[in-house]
Amino acid sequence: MTVELLGGKILSPYFGGSVYVWGSIITIFMLALSIGYLVGGKLSLKAPNTRKYGVIFIVAAITTLPLVIWHAELSDWVFMQIEDPRYGSLVTSLILFLVPTTIMGMVAPYSVRLLVANTESSGQTAGFLYFVSTLGSALGTIMTSFYLVLWFELDNILYGVTVVMALVGVVAILFPKPLPKAEKAELSHE
Repeated sequence: MTVELLGGKILSPYFGGSVYVWGSIITIFMLALSIGYLVGGKLSLKAPNTRKYGVIFIVAAITTLPLVIWHAELSDWVFMQIEDPRYGSLVTSLILFLVPTTIMGMVAPYSVRLLVANTESSGQTAGFLYFVSTLGSALGTIMTSFYLVLWFELDNILYGVTVVMALVGVVAILFPKPLPKAEKAELSHE
C-alpha cells in the first residue's frame, strides 16, 4: 500500500491527481496482484520452503529499484509522449508498477502454503493471514499518508521499502522455518 500511495505522488506532477490517475494506479496494482497471486500459488506447489520465499522478497526488492531510481525520468518521458492524463498515467503506472507489484503479489499464496499444516486448518490459516495482511495494509496506508510523507522525501521512503523487502528476504533465507509436521508427512508420501 505504501508504494501504491506513493504512486499518486509520483504521477501527480505530470498527470495531476484526478480520478483518471488513481484509476490507472489502482487498475495496474489490481492486475499485477492478480497475476502475482496466480504465479505465487503455482510456485508454492513445487517444494515450498522459506528460502524460496526469501528469494521472492529479494526479487521484489530488486524489481522495485528501477521505480526508485528512474521514476521521475520515466514519468517525464511518458508525459512528453502522451499528455492525456488518462493514457499517460496508465502507461506510466504499467511501466513503473506492474513487475514489482506482480512479484509482491506472489507473497500471499506462498505464505498460505508455508503456514498450512493440514487441510482442516487451511481456512483458518488463510483467514488469519488475510487478517494480518489487511491490517498491515491499513497500517502502511495510514503511516505513509499521515506521517512518512511528512518526515521523509519520496525517494527515501521508496528506498526504505526496498531495503525492508530485501531484509525480509535475507532473514527468510538465513533462518529457514521447517514446514509444519503434517505437511512434511504429505510430501514424503508423494
